[in-house]
Amino acid sequence: MAAALVLSLVYSSLIVSSSAELQMLQHSIKDDGSLSLLVVGDWGRKGAYNQTHVAAQMGKIGKELNIDFVVSTGDNFYDNGLTGITDGAFEDSFTSIYTAESLQKRWYSVLGNHDYRGDVLAQLSPVLQGVDSRWLCLRSFVLNAEIVDFFFVDTTPFVDHYWTNPEGHHYDWREVTPPQTYISTLLKDLDSALEASRATWKVVVGHHTIRSVSIHGDTKELHTSLLPVLKAHGVDLYVNGHDHCLEHISSNDSPIQYLTSGGGSKSWRGVFNPSSDELRFFYDGQGFMSLQLTKTEAAVVFYDAFGSVLHRWRVTKELHSSI
Repeated sequence: MAAALVLSLVYSSLIVSSSAELQMLQHSIKDDGSLSLLVVGDWGRKGAYNQTHVAAQMGKIGKELNIDFVVSTGDNFYDNGLTGITDGAFEDSFTSIYTAESLQKRWYSVLGNHDYRGDVLAQLSPVLQGVDSRWLCLRSFVLNAEIVDFFFVDTTPFVDHYWTNPEGHHYDWREVTPPQTYISTLLKDLDSALEASRATWKVVVGHHTIRSVSIHGDTKELHTSLLPVLKAHGVDLYVNGHDHCLEHISSNDSPIQYLTSGGGSKSWRGVFNPSSDELRFFYDGQGFMSLQLTKTEAAVVFYDAFGSVLHRWRVTKELHSSI
Protein backbone atom coordinates (compact mmCIF):
# COMPACT_ATOMS: atom_id res chain seq x y z
CA MET A 1 0.00 0.00 0.00
CA ALA A 2 2.82 2.42 0.88
CA ALA A 3 4.62 1.66 -2.39
CA ALA A 4 1.45 2.25 -4.35
CA LEU A 5 0.95 5.59 -2.60
CA VAL A 6 4.50 6.70 -3.43
CA LEU A 7 4.02 5.71 -7.07
CA SER A 8 0.74 7.57 -7.17
CA LEU A 9 2.43 10.72 -5.85
CA VAL A 10 5.24 10.40 -8.39
CA TYR A 11 2.69 9.93 -11.15
CA SER A 12 0.72 12.95 -10.00
CA SER A 13 3.87 15.09 -9.99
CA LEU A 14 4.06 14.66 -13.75
CA ILE A 15 0.79 16.50 -14.14
CA VAL A 16 0.57 20.28 -14.32
CA SER A 17 -2.45 22.50 -14.51
CA SER A 18 -4.28 23.13 -17.77
CA SER A 19 -6.81 25.69 -18.87
CA ALA A 20 -9.13 22.79 -19.68
CA GLU A 21 -10.10 19.81 -17.58
CA LEU A 22 -7.76 17.50 -19.47
CA GLN A 23 -4.59 16.70 -17.57
CA MET A 24 -1.53 18.26 -19.14
CA LEU A 25 1.88 16.63 -19.14
CA GLN A 26 5.18 18.12 -20.23
CA HIS A 27 8.01 16.61 -22.24
CA SER A 28 11.16 18.52 -23.16
CA ILE A 29 12.52 18.77 -26.68
CA LYS A 30 16.15 18.44 -27.78
CA ASP A 31 18.62 21.29 -27.45
CA ASP A 32 18.38 21.93 -31.20
CA GLY A 33 14.61 22.47 -30.92
CA SER A 34 13.60 19.17 -32.51
CA LEU A 35 11.51 16.23 -31.36
CA SER A 36 11.53 12.61 -32.58
CA LEU A 37 9.18 9.77 -31.69
CA LEU A 38 7.85 6.42 -32.82
CA VAL A 39 4.19 5.42 -33.07
CA VAL A 40 2.94 1.84 -32.81
CA GLY A 41 -0.47 0.35 -32.17
CA ASP A 42 -2.32 -2.95 -31.76
CA TRP A 43 0.73 -4.77 -30.48
CA GLY A 44 0.28 -6.70 -27.23
CA ARG A 45 0.45 -10.38 -28.20
CA LYS A 46 3.35 -11.70 -26.08
CA GLY A 47 5.65 -11.52 -29.10
CA ALA A 48 3.41 -13.39 -31.54
CA TYR A 49 2.42 -12.32 -35.07
CA ASN A 50 5.79 -10.64 -35.70
CA GLN A 51 5.49 -8.37 -32.67
CA THR A 52 9.11 -9.17 -31.79
CA HIS A 53 10.26 -8.35 -35.34
CA VAL A 54 8.50 -4.98 -35.25
CA ALA A 55 9.97 -4.29 -31.81
CA ALA A 56 13.50 -5.07 -33.01
CA GLN A 57 13.20 -2.67 -35.94
CA MET A 58 11.69 -0.01 -33.68
CA GLY A 59 14.81 -0.33 -31.56
CA LYS A 60 17.08 0.22 -34.57
CA ILE A 61 15.14 3.16 -35.97
CA GLY A 62 14.72 4.59 -32.49
CA LYS A 63 18.49 4.66 -32.11
CA GLU A 64 19.01 6.25 -35.53
CA LEU A 65 16.52 9.00 -34.77
CA ASN A 66 17.49 9.39 -31.11
CA ILE A 67 13.82 9.32 -30.21
CA ASP A 68 12.42 11.23 -27.26
CA PHE A 69 9.46 8.94 -26.57
CA VAL A 70 7.03 6.38 -28.02
CA VAL A 71 3.29 6.78 -28.63
CA SER A 72 0.99 3.75 -28.43
CA THR A 73 -2.32 4.09 -30.26
CA GLY A 74 -4.13 1.48 -28.17
CA ASP A 75 -5.13 -2.18 -28.11
CA ASN A 76 -2.11 -2.59 -25.93
CA PHE A 77 -2.97 -6.07 -24.63
CA TYR A 78 -4.84 -8.78 -26.55
CA ASP A 79 -7.32 -10.21 -26.61
CA ASN A 80 -9.03 -8.82 -23.55
CA GLY A 81 -6.79 -6.23 -21.93
CA LEU A 82 -5.26 -6.91 -18.52
CA THR A 83 -6.95 -8.91 -15.78
CA GLY A 84 -5.39 -6.71 -13.08
CA ILE A 85 -2.21 -4.96 -12.01
CA THR A 86 -0.44 -8.30 -11.45
CA ASP A 87 -1.31 -9.75 -14.87
CA GLY A 88 1.86 -11.23 -16.37
CA ALA A 89 0.73 -10.13 -19.82
CA PHE A 90 2.04 -6.66 -19.03
CA GLU A 91 5.61 -7.90 -18.83
CA ASP A 92 5.17 -10.62 -21.46
CA SER A 93 3.75 -8.22 -24.06
CA PHE A 94 5.55 -5.00 -23.14
CA THR A 95 8.60 -5.14 -20.87
CA SER A 96 10.05 -8.35 -22.32
CA ILE A 97 9.43 -7.34 -25.94
CA TYR A 98 10.56 -3.72 -26.28
CA THR A 99 14.00 -4.28 -24.82
CA ALA A 100 16.19 -2.12 -27.11
CA GLU A 101 18.08 0.65 -25.36
CA SER A 102 16.52 3.30 -27.60
CA LEU A 103 13.03 2.24 -26.48
CA GLN A 104 13.74 2.77 -22.79
CA LYS A 105 11.90 6.09 -22.97
CA ARG A 106 8.47 7.15 -21.84
CA TRP A 107 5.59 5.38 -23.61
CA TYR A 108 2.49 7.59 -23.83
CA SER A 109 -0.52 5.34 -24.39
CA VAL A 110 -4.25 5.46 -24.98
CA LEU A 111 -6.77 2.68 -24.52
CA GLY A 112 -8.23 0.65 -27.38
CA ASN A 113 -11.45 -1.34 -27.55
CA HIS A 114 -9.63 -4.60 -26.65
CA ASP A 115 -8.18 -2.88 -23.59
CA TYR A 116 -11.72 -2.01 -22.50
CA ARG A 117 -12.55 -5.73 -22.46
CA GLY A 118 -10.26 -6.20 -19.47
CA ASP A 119 -9.63 -4.32 -16.25
CA VAL A 120 -9.28 -0.78 -17.57
CA LEU A 121 -8.33 0.65 -14.20
CA ALA A 122 -5.36 -1.72 -14.09
CA GLN A 123 -3.91 -0.26 -17.30
CA LEU A 124 -4.46 3.23 -15.94
CA SER A 125 -2.92 2.41 -12.56
CA PRO A 126 0.34 4.14 -11.60
CA VAL A 127 1.29 0.86 -9.89
CA LEU A 128 2.34 -0.44 -13.32
CA GLN A 129 5.08 2.19 -13.35
CA GLY A 130 6.64 0.22 -10.53
CA VAL A 131 6.81 -2.75 -12.89
CA ASP A 132 8.08 -0.71 -15.84
CA SER A 133 8.78 2.99 -15.39
CA ARG A 134 8.26 3.70 -19.11
CA TRP A 135 4.53 3.06 -18.95
CA LEU A 136 2.06 5.95 -18.84
CA CYS A 137 -1.55 5.40 -19.86
CA LEU A 138 -4.43 7.80 -19.24
CA ARG A 139 -7.88 8.01 -20.74
CA SER A 140 -7.45 11.46 -22.30
CA PHE A 141 -4.73 14.04 -21.75
CA VAL A 142 -2.54 16.71 -23.34
CA LEU A 143 1.20 16.32 -23.81
CA ASN A 144 3.02 19.60 -24.39
CA ALA A 145 6.48 19.46 -25.95
CA GLU A 146 6.97 23.18 -26.64
CA ILE A 147 6.69 23.11 -30.45
CA VAL A 148 3.84 20.59 -30.44
CA ASP A 149 0.80 19.69 -28.39
CA PHE A 150 -0.39 16.08 -28.49
CA PHE A 151 -4.03 15.58 -27.55
CA PHE A 152 -4.70 11.97 -26.52
CA VAL A 153 -8.39 11.08 -26.82
CA ASP A 154 -10.23 8.06 -25.38
CA THR A 155 -12.25 7.03 -28.45
CA THR A 156 -13.76 3.67 -27.43
CA PRO A 157 -16.75 5.12 -25.53
CA PHE A 158 -17.74 7.03 -28.69
CA VAL A 159 -18.55 3.83 -30.61
CA ASP A 160 -22.23 2.93 -30.22
CA HIS A 161 -22.13 -0.79 -30.93
CA TYR A 162 -19.76 -1.52 -28.05
CA TRP A 163 -22.57 -0.37 -25.78
CA THR A 164 -25.59 -1.68 -27.67
CA ASN A 165 -24.25 -4.87 -29.30
CA PRO A 166 -21.07 -6.03 -27.54
CA GLU A 167 -21.23 -9.41 -29.32
CA GLY A 168 -20.62 -11.42 -26.17
CA HIS A 169 -17.71 -9.30 -24.96
CA HIS A 170 -17.57 -7.58 -21.58
CA TYR A 171 -16.54 -3.92 -21.61
CA ASP A 172 -15.28 -2.24 -18.47
CA TRP A 173 -17.29 0.99 -18.51
CA ARG A 174 -16.37 2.08 -15.00
CA GLU A 175 -15.90 5.87 -14.79
CA VAL A 176 -17.31 6.54 -18.29
CA THR A 177 -21.05 6.19 -17.69
CA PRO A 178 -23.40 7.57 -18.74
CA PRO A 179 -21.68 7.71 -22.14
CA GLN A 180 -23.51 10.82 -23.36
CA THR A 181 -22.22 12.82 -20.41
CA TYR A 182 -18.71 11.40 -20.67
CA ILE A 183 -18.42 12.13 -24.40
CA SER A 184 -19.95 15.59 -24.13
CA THR A 185 -17.56 16.56 -21.33
CA LEU A 186 -14.56 15.14 -23.17
CA LEU A 187 -15.40 17.04 -26.36
CA LYS A 188 -15.87 20.26 -24.40
CA ASP A 189 -12.54 19.79 -22.63
CA LEU A 190 -10.77 18.94 -25.89
CA ASP A 191 -12.24 22.00 -27.57
CA SER A 192 -10.99 24.20 -24.71
CA ALA A 193 -7.53 22.62 -24.74
CA LEU A 194 -7.19 23.04 -28.51
CA GLU A 195 -8.34 26.64 -28.25
CA ALA A 196 -5.75 27.34 -25.57
CA SER A 197 -2.90 25.67 -27.46
CA ARG A 198 -0.17 27.98 -28.73
CA ALA A 199 2.05 25.22 -30.11
CA THR A 200 3.09 25.31 -33.76
CA TRP A 201 1.83 21.77 -34.32
CA LYS A 202 -1.35 20.14 -33.07
CA VAL A 203 -1.49 16.35 -33.14
CA VAL A 204 -4.51 14.35 -31.94
CA VAL A 205 -3.99 10.70 -30.98
CA GLY A 206 -6.85 8.22 -30.65
CA HIS A 207 -7.34 4.50 -31.09
CA HIS A 208 -10.15 4.47 -33.63
CA THR A 209 -9.93 5.52 -37.24
CA ILE A 210 -11.51 8.64 -38.63
CA ARG A 211 -10.49 7.74 -42.18
CA SER A 212 -9.38 4.25 -43.20
CA VAL A 213 -9.49 2.04 -46.28
CA SER A 214 -9.02 -1.19 -44.30
CA ILE A 215 -11.47 -3.55 -42.62
CA HIS A 216 -12.83 -1.22 -39.93
CA GLY A 217 -13.11 1.76 -42.27
CA ASP A 218 -14.27 5.16 -41.08
CA THR A 219 -15.69 5.49 -37.57
CA LYS A 220 -18.96 7.32 -38.14
CA GLU A 221 -19.30 8.48 -34.53
CA LEU A 222 -15.93 10.24 -34.73
CA HIS A 223 -16.91 11.87 -38.02
CA THR A 224 -20.01 13.28 -36.38
CA SER A 225 -18.63 14.44 -33.05
CA LEU A 226 -14.81 14.53 -32.97
CA LEU A 227 -13.82 15.59 -36.48
CA PRO A 228 -15.64 18.97 -36.40
CA VAL A 229 -13.64 19.90 -33.28
CA LEU A 230 -10.36 18.99 -34.99
CA LYS A 231 -11.21 20.99 -38.10
CA ALA A 232 -12.31 24.01 -36.09
CA HIS A 233 -8.89 24.27 -34.44
CA GLY A 234 -6.57 23.55 -37.36
CA VAL A 235 -5.30 20.17 -36.19
CA ASP A 236 -2.40 19.00 -38.34
CA LEU A 237 -2.36 15.24 -37.75
CA TYR A 238 -4.82 12.67 -36.48
CA VAL A 239 -2.89 9.54 -35.48
CA ASN A 240 -4.66 6.25 -34.71
CA GLY A 241 -4.50 2.47 -34.64
CA HIS A 242 -7.46 0.03 -34.66
CA ASP A 243 -7.01 -1.07 -38.27
CA HIS A 244 -4.02 -3.43 -38.30
CA CYS A 245 -2.16 -1.72 -41.09
CA LEU A 246 -0.27 1.45 -42.02
CA GLU A 247 -2.05 4.31 -43.80
CA HIS A 248 -1.74 7.94 -44.81
CA ILE A 249 -4.86 9.74 -46.04
CA SER A 250 -5.10 13.49 -46.70
CA SER A 251 -8.31 15.35 -46.00
CA ASN A 252 -9.88 16.99 -49.04
CA ASP A 253 -11.40 19.87 -47.06
CA SER A 254 -8.88 20.60 -44.30
CA PRO A 255 -5.14 20.39 -43.57
CA ILE A 256 -5.64 17.22 -41.49
CA GLN A 257 -3.53 14.18 -42.33
CA TYR A 258 -4.98 10.86 -41.14
CA LEU A 259 -2.16 8.52 -40.10
CA THR A 260 -2.87 4.91 -39.10
CA SER A 261 -0.16 3.02 -37.22
CA GLY A 262 -1.83 -0.19 -36.11
CA GLY A 263 0.63 -2.75 -37.42
CA GLY A 264 2.35 -3.69 -34.17
CA SER A 265 1.51 -7.40 -34.45
CA LYS A 266 -1.36 -9.31 -36.11
CA SER A 267 -2.09 -7.89 -39.52
CA TRP A 268 -2.80 -8.79 -43.18
CA ARG A 269 -6.58 -8.39 -43.22
CA GLY A 270 -6.86 -8.47 -47.03
CA VAL A 271 -9.47 -5.70 -47.18
CA PHE A 272 -9.36 -2.47 -49.17
CA ASN A 273 -12.20 0.02 -49.48
CA PRO A 274 -11.61 3.29 -51.39
CA SER A 275 -11.77 6.57 -49.46
CA SER A 276 -13.42 9.79 -50.55
CA ASP A 277 -10.31 11.61 -49.30
CA GLU A 278 -6.87 11.32 -50.92
CA LEU A 279 -5.12 8.03 -50.20
CA ARG A 280 -1.37 8.64 -50.20
CA PHE A 281 -0.23 5.31 -48.78
CA PHE A 282 -1.64 1.97 -47.63
CA TYR A 283 0.19 -1.15 -46.44
CA ASP A 284 -1.83 -4.12 -45.23
CA GLY A 285 0.91 -5.47 -42.98
CA GLN A 286 3.00 -5.05 -39.85
CA GLY A 287 5.12 -2.03 -39.10
CA PHE A 288 5.29 1.30 -37.32
CA MET A 289 5.70 5.02 -37.90
CA SER A 290 8.16 7.75 -36.97
CA LEU A 291 7.43 11.45 -36.57
CA GLN A 292 10.12 14.13 -36.50
CA LEU A 293 9.25 17.72 -35.74
CA THR A 294 10.90 21.11 -35.70
CA LYS A 295 9.15 24.43 -35.36
CA THR A 296 8.85 24.69 -39.13
CA GLU A 297 8.76 21.11 -40.40
CA ALA A 298 7.09 17.76 -39.77
CA ALA A 299 8.34 14.51 -41.32
CA VAL A 300 6.51 11.18 -41.26
CA VAL A 301 8.03 7.83 -42.22
CA PHE A 302 6.37 4.41 -42.26
CA TYR A 303 8.46 1.24 -41.84
CA ASP A 304 7.65 -2.46 -42.25
CA ALA A 305 8.60 -5.31 -39.90
CA PHE A 306 12.04 -5.50 -41.56
CA GLY A 307 12.79 -1.82 -41.07
CA SER A 308 12.37 -0.95 -44.76
CA VAL A 309 11.02 2.51 -45.51
CA LEU A 310 7.59 2.21 -47.15
CA HIS A 311 6.45 5.82 -47.30
CA ARG A 312 7.76 9.31 -46.52
CA TRP A 313 5.86 12.56 -46.20
CA ARG A 314 6.98 16.01 -45.19
CA VAL A 315 5.23 19.32 -44.63
CA THR A 316 6.65 22.82 -44.06
CA LYS A 317 4.61 25.06 -41.82
CA GLU A 318 5.41 28.40 -43.44
CA LEU A 319 4.55 27.22 -46.93
CA HIS A 320 1.55 25.08 -45.98
CA SER A 321 2.60 22.65 -48.67
CA SER A 322 3.76 19.06 -48.69
CA ILE A 323 6.16 16.98 -50.75
